[in-house]
Amino acid sequence: MALASMSIGRTTGLGVSTLQIAQRALLRYLRTPQLIILGTVQNALFLLCFRYVFGGAISLPGISYVDFLLPGFITTSVLFSGIGAATVVAEDLEQGFVDRLRSLPIPRLSFLAGRALADTAWNAWGLLVATGVGFAVGFRIHSSLLDALAALGLCVAFGFAFEWFFILLGLMAGTPQAAQGMALIVFPFTFLSSAYVPVATMPGWLQAFAAHQPITYMVDVVRALTQGAPAEALLGHSTGYWVSGALLWTLGIVAVFAPLAVLKYRRS
Repeated sequence: MALASMSIGRTTGLGVSTLQIAQRALLRYLRTPQLIILGTVQNALFLLCFRYVFGGAISLPGISYVDFLLPGFITTSVLFSGIGAATVVAEDLEQGFVDRLRSLPIPRLSFLAGRALADTAWNAWGLLVATGVGFAVGFRIHSSLLDALAALGLCVAFGFAFEWFFILLGLMAGTPQAAQGMALIVFPFTFLSSAYVPVATMPGWLQAFAAHQPITYMVDVVRALTQGAPAEALLGHSTGYWVSGALLWTLGIVAVFAPLAVLKYRRS
């Protein structure tokens, strides 16, 4: 590995060491093809279940259920991918990889930044695959290509923000098994959002929470950007409103969890 060949007498910069750690992480994914295959099949099966089970029971004005569903599905798939990120961070700690990094003349932040960068790239690939499966089951974009690309970019940014949350969990967990269990905390939050059903169909006491949590803002900004006016009418706000809210949540998540992850890493 490139990191192991660094000379002890020379300090490597943050950028170089971050890219090398990210490269190692991506190579681990690529050298485990079953992760790619199983992840793709699993995503396709979940999407098919939601598409054809919920699709016959939920009717929405001005928008088909598949066009409503896919923005929620691809956004929450970023969170489900993050569960694996927490597990891998805990595994690197348990197997001594982090200890070996500490013996090298590289900035400590490079491990965290490299992991976040690699997992964000992996998430971007997963988003493309999920979108492709969505088109295969009937999803269509009813806005401009530029708006659709903006939606994809916001999903990638959202995934990067939550990577810091999952990295923190991995650092706190102690073991990969514990990290996986802790990361599952995001699972109920995906259902307590607008990802799969309109918030208006939930009980009144739950709507206040579901309407203002970060997953809902991210899902609805993707809907507004890919579906245009029908989605705005259904959601009750303009696209600009959802873009602003999603960006604020994304920046807020990074501002909270990135420093906490750095602090935990330095103390571990």
